[in-house]
Amino acid sequence: MSCHKKDGRFWIGMALGALTGYAAAQQTWALWQLTHTQPAVGKQAGSSTPSETCTVEPLCLDTGESEHFTVSRTIEGGIERIVYTPKKRRFETPILMQHGMWHGAWAWGLWQELFATWGWESCAYSLPGHGCSPVQRPIARCTLDYYLEFLKAEVERMAVPPVLMGHSMGGALTQWYLKYVRDDLPAAVLVAPWVSHSMFKDGALRVLTFDPLSIPLMMLSWDATPMVRTTPRGGVHFLISDRAILSPEALRSRLGPESALVLYQHNPPFWTPPDHVATPLLWIAAEDDPLLVEPAERRSAAHYGAEYKVIPEARHNVMMEHNYRETAETIHQWLADRGIA
Repeated sequence: MSCHKKDGRFWIGMALGALTGYAAAQQTWALWQLTHTQPAVGKQAGSSTPSETCTVEPLCLDTGESEHFTVSRTIEGGIERIVYTPKKRRFETPILMQHGMWHGAWAWGLWQELFATWGWESCAYSLPGHGCSPVQRPIARCTLDYYLEFLKAEVERMAVPPVLMGHSMGGALTQWYLKYVRDDLPAAVLVAPWVSHSMFKDGALRVLTFDPLSIPLMMLSWDATPMVRTTPRGGVHFLISDRAILSPEALRSRLGPESALVLYQHNPPFWTPPDHVATPLLWIAAEDDPLLVEPAERRSAAHYGAEYKVIPEARHNVMMEHNYRETAETIHQWLADRGIA
């Protein structure tokens, strides 16, 4: 064997060794982070506020109105909020909308218009570093228990306990809220939420079959943004179908960075779901969701005793799909049937 071939094999081995060592160091760092950032079980609502607050002055970014509602978009205390207020209010209970990974308050716009037309007030907010909310902690260090503090604060801001609506990671945060904070809300709606028990077992690893490069790239950068690339097999295509209101390019332009730690945290031993939930639950699954597949969603809904609805021919972002109105009507009718006033 020539010296050149020996040298080539040596440097390839060195590169692979360095890459393996880097990945191992990343995993060690992640596990260390998560073992030090669990929520305090039994913590009472109102006992604390987010640990890292923003001192930005209140800023009104936009206001507007239509025949049926007014809308305002503000940033206060470092949090962006988009509020739709109906001109003819039929329900005193507001709806608080929690977005998922990479998204922000903007993701709920189509549904907020519909719910306001039907007489519901809704507030969608953006977590720090999402939407127009400024970063308060480096995204790579953000965890679900960190995000949970902001969800707690948003619920506590409301004069009336709200219906809590969470999409994807927001659905996981809804589960965490019901376990760690309070379980006496009028209702909760989980929209294509993370599964009840383990995202690795029933969720995230399925991305490998859809986009094999996404998770390796995420582990190298410790940023979950590679999961929503717009390449032909990029993960952004698991969010919406070809019939969605937004194109993949338009959606990707609105998405932001996201921590990879959150995916690790919704798994044992860091997370186990409660055995019983008193808050009435509606679980919305997307029939064509490549990430959170329907059988796993069905099992999760059954664990909580939630009412279960499957949205036909829809992918993960059901609130942006071609049948978004019909899905919103299903939720509206379910809430009305529950007697929520």
